[in-house]
Amino acid sequence: MNPLDQLAPPILPAAISWWPPAPGWWLLALLLIGTFAGLWHQRYRLLQRVRPRRAPAEAPLDPQRQAALIELAKLIKPYGGQPASHWLQQLNALLKRLCRTRYPDNHPHTLSGRAWLAFLDSRCPAAGLTRWMVLVEGSYRAECRLDDKAIDGLEQAVETWIRKHV
Repeated sequence: MNPLDQLAPPILPAAISWWPPAPGWWLLALLLIGTFAGLWHQRYRLLQRVRPRRAPAEAPLDPQRQAALIELAKLIKPYGGQPASHWLQQLNALLKRLCRTRYPDNHPHTLSGRAWLAFLDSRCPAAGLTRWMVLVEGSYRAECRLDDKAIDGLEQAVETWIRKHV
């Protein structure tokens, strides 16, 4: 008798399945995912540099600010060396009315001079109204005259204050 006849039949490889993959395949999958994510991130960064930046949209103004801006635009500016005291009085009155309704507990309508400008600047430093001392002094001068550049600068500062005060 042959000793090979006593051996058990061989196990066939058909019982091996395709799942779970070997550890090398897991590493390859992670490498591919990481490469894809890195390329996607580089594409995103490149597009951020190429796209034009949009200015952030400003929040809509409340009706009180809109009304104050409309009133400011309607004021007749004293261009060409005309007396500016009446225009300065109107600017002051507009700012005082706005402050009286926005900050009633602080009684800003009672302030004058540097204290008034300091109060305005404390509510909106971006406007820089403390450098416009003519706003409080010019309305008391009989013949206060401003050049056109100063008129435009003061109006812009007041408009900035109306838009951005807190």
